[in-house]
Amino acid sequence: MNPATALLRFAFPALLALAPLAHAQSLYTGQVPVNSQSDAERGEALKSALAQVVVKLTGGDNAVLARPNVADAIANAANYVQQYQYAQEVATVDGKPQVRLSLVAQFDRMAVDKLVVDLGLGQAGASPQVAQAVADTRAQTFHVRIGGLTSAIDYARAVGALARNELVRSAQAERARGDGVEVRLDITGPLPRLLDSLAASPLQIDNAKPPVEGIDALLSLRPQ
Repeated sequence: MNPATALLRFAFPALLALAPLAHAQSLYTGQVPVNSQSDAERGEALKSALAQVVVKLTGGDNAVLARPNVADAIANAANYVQQYQYAQEVATVDGKPQVRLSLVAQFDRMAVDKLVVDLGLGQAGASPQVAQAVADTRAQTFHVRIGGLTSAIDYARAVGALARNELVRSAQAERARGDGVEVRLDITGPLPRLLDSLAASPLQIDNAKPPVEGIDALLSLRPQ
């Protein structure tokens, strides 16, 4: 085993395990202005935040909120919330600073995905836009190879690119080979959507349909 392969085999899985996925939740986060942190206002704000998430996951179609089954689900927003916090920002109104308070709620990805499907969004009777939006939220698994990794810094850059991508649910290094690693990716939606989202990242797409059995795409780390 050459030194690069040995380093990749032992260091890269550890980095993947430790990489935070905090940025992977934006699709499942809603932010609502509030006047206070009271229980009553928080309950209503959570409903509004979940409504925002449902609209985002259905292609921006606000009309879905008028459906009785959707309204019933949103009324139980507390069942889907993963965590929430309050955020403050200072805005200038008529030349005077004012502090504005908002509730930021992050909802459980798997529970919300199931909710959207169970509500029938994207099934018969829904618009093509909604159907596509729901299809794009379904979990799928792919295997990619990331090349050009020759140091721990390279591994960290590759991990960071995946960790910051909101479509990546999890990433697991499975096999080290040469200057690269084969990674199993659990993502939201189809692979082409993920590959398109990497355009501005440190990872570049070398082959989106490689003739390699068991590998769905070949990626490599862009040189700095």
